[in-house]
Parts: sequence; C-alpha cells; structure tokens
Amino acid sequence: MKFPASVLASVFLFVAETTAALYLSSTYRSAGDRMWQALTLLFSLMPCALVQLTLVFVHRDLSRDRPLVLLLHLLQLGPLFRCFEVFCIYCQSNHNEEPYVSITKKRQIPKNGRSEEIEREVGQAEGKLFTHRSAFSRASVIQAFLGSAPQLTLQLYISVLQQQVTFGRGFLMTLSLLSIVYGALRCNILAIKIKYDEYEVKVKPLAYVCIFLWRSFEIATRVIVLVLFTSIMKTWVLVVILVNFFSFFLYPWILFWCSGSPFPENIEKALSRVGTAIVLCFLTLLYAGINMFCWSAVQLKINNPDLISKSQNWYQLLVYYMARFIENAILLLVWYLFKTDIYMYVCAPLLILQLLVGYCTAILFMLVFYQFFHPCKKLFSSSVSESFQAWLKCVCCPCRWQKSCELVGKADLKSFRDQDETPSTSKINPDPTQMSANALCSV
Repeated sequence: MKFPASVLASVFLFVAETTAALYLSSTYRSAGDRMWQALTLLFSLMPCALVQLTLVFVHRDLSRDRPLVLLLHLLQLGPLFRCFEVFCIYCQSNHNEEPYVSITKKRQIPKNGRSEEIEREVGQAEGKLFTHRSAFSRASVIQAFLGSAPQLTLQLYISVLQQQVTFGRGFLMTLSLLSIVYGALRCNILAIKIKYDEYEVKVKPLAYVCIFLWRSFEIATRVIVLVLFTSIMKTWVLVVILVNFFSFFLYPWILFWCSGSPFPENIEKALSRVGTAIVLCFLTLLYAGINMFCWSAVQLKINNPDLISKSQNWYQLLVYYMARFIENAILLLVWYLFKTDIYMYVCAPLLILQLLVGYCTAILFMLVFYQFFHPCKKLFSSSVSESFQAWLKCVCCPCRWQKSCELVGKADLKSFRDQDETPSTSKINPDPTQMSANALCSV
C-alpha cells in the first residue's frame, strides 16, 4: 500500500499557509493597515471554509451520524483530523488482514500494440485511503486557486507599493507559490486519472519534476505581470480580471446550452436540482479561477456524465497559450509606457524580456512533458511533434501556394511574350514551361 505522502503535503501547506497569513495579518493590524489585514484574512479564511466543505461533501458526512467530525470541521480542524485518520488506517492495514476485498480491473498502457487487463484485489483500508487522497487532491486545488493565488497577488502588490519585502510577507508568498504549483500539479494528475480511468496510470518522478517546473514558470510570470499592471492601472485591471473570469466561467455553460442536453441529474443522488446547480456553479467558478492563472489541464463539459471532456484537444491548448502570451505582452507594454517613479531603479526592457522568456520556458517544459513524460502518451491520437508539424504545414502551405501562383503568373507572361515574337509555325508545339505551369496550377 502506498504511503499517503500527498495527504501529508496537502495538510502541511494548508496549516503552514494559514498560520503565516494569520501572523502577517496581525502585523498589518499593529501597523494600522486595516485594509491589508482584512484582505489577507479574507484570502486565508475563505479557502479554509471551502476546504472544510469539500472534505465533508466528498466523505458524505452530512448523511452519516458523525457529529464530532462535523464539529471539528466547523472549528477549521477537519484537515488535521482527516490526516490523523489516514495515518491510523495506513498503520493498521500493515498488521491486519482484511476478510473482505473487491476486485478492480485496469488495462495496462499498450506496449508493442498490445494492452492486457489486470485484476487487483482492493481491501477496505485501501479503498478508504483512495477516498481520502481524492478528497485532499480536490481540496488542494481549491485552496490553491481560490485562496493562495489571490493571496500571492495581494502580497506581491503590497511589496511593490511599499518597496520592501518583510520576512513574514516573503515567507507567506513562498508558501502561496508552492501551494499554487502543488495545486496545479494535482490538477494535472487528476486530469490524467479521470481521462484514462480504465488504465493503470503510473506517473514517473521525472514527470512530476517537469510539471513542477512548467507550472512554476507559468504561474510566477503570470502573477508578476498582473501585479505590474495593477500597480499603474488600478481601474483597468478590474476590466482585465472580469473579462478573463467571465469568459472562462460562462464558456462551459454556453457549450451546454448550445448542445441542447438536459440538465444533469446524476452528479450526486442526495442533491436536489438546486443543489446540483450550486455544485455546477462552484465547479465553473473553480474552473475560471484556475484558468485565470494557468492552463487547467481539463475541459469542463457539463453535458458529460463525468463533467470533464476526455478527449485531448491540442487546438484549445495552442489557442490558450497563444492568447495568454499575447495578453501578457500587451499588459507589459502598457506597464512600460505608463510606469511610475517607483520603478526608477528597474531596468524595464530587461524585466519584460525576462518575463516573456520565463513564460516561453513554461511552454517549453509543457511540451517536453507531453512529448516525453506523459504516462499515457502512447494513447494519444497524435503527439505534440506531429501536431506541431501539421500546424506548420497549415501555416506554410498558403505561403507556398501564393509563391507558386506568382511563379506561374510570371512563367505564363514570359511564354506569352515569346509566342508573340516567334513565327506562327513555331506555335504548333506547346512550350514546356507553359505545360509545367498549367500542370502546377491544376494541382
């Protein structure tokens, strides 16, 4: 049975970031910065409450007689209790043999064109650990993008305005960045396991390293760009944020309404129609929050029973990163044109170049992951390199066609002039240049 390291990492980041945020808010109160204190507490306590609700919802504690567990969640101690419960289950499973097991069937990743089906015995303890891991993975994603991402943006903005980074603020920013990167990593792993649920997926350590570097560069550059733009355009940044947010929030609903599918009823049996609508709105809210800072790795599809599209769409991936790169470049250009005196000692062109190169580095690590380290790359209908070559052909073919037509026009004009200058007897045999030109145009 695997050691529950992901649970331990989620709880550590949750407790450490919450503690650091509470300490930093107390320093803001001592300094008289009530607005910074209120925002720091908001971005700390709001994800705490959402994490408690997520754990209760996944474990279905509302339909079970567990008043102590519900009380601990109300006291914001739910993750600590869940972590203690996980390690109790893990330690007891190594000493006790379980009389009841279930059989699961998974297919192996194809090797040499063959895929075998494997049967595994899963005991009750392992099933409980799987539920706990799934719950903490979802809680980490919620904490990362509905709490840590706004918190990191806020603290970096305060550091720019005050032109200093205190120890407490720097420590909280470091934890917030780690929490966002870890949440994005869990989002990638969740997407892989949901899309390829029928296969036995094993993620190698190098894949984790590649995802970590990809997400670190992508999120760090995105947050810095937003903070730089906010420092000079406090009003227009609201427009940028709202356009980004509502674009991703409404996109799954627009696809759902255009499909004409009935309202999904199979998310959770205990939920009413209103409860289902609330859960779907929360999922689209989380989906929009993720895409505000990085690629979500999953496509929310409300008319799908699994709520997630299982197809690998390289076109959407390409469009997202091209649009995000252009947006970052425009925001940096506006910052460069309207920057204030607080950036007097900053080499603006070098900073812009570093941020754009950093974002390109994130894209490079992403391509390396999908090309070499994705655990299910053999199941792709087309690899990254093949898709890139096809895209290059689509881009280059119109250019080649235009150039060939220009050559054809020149050849036809030249042959027409030659025919006018030669005697009429020589016009019986067609000109080979004209034949090749006509053949080229007819292709």
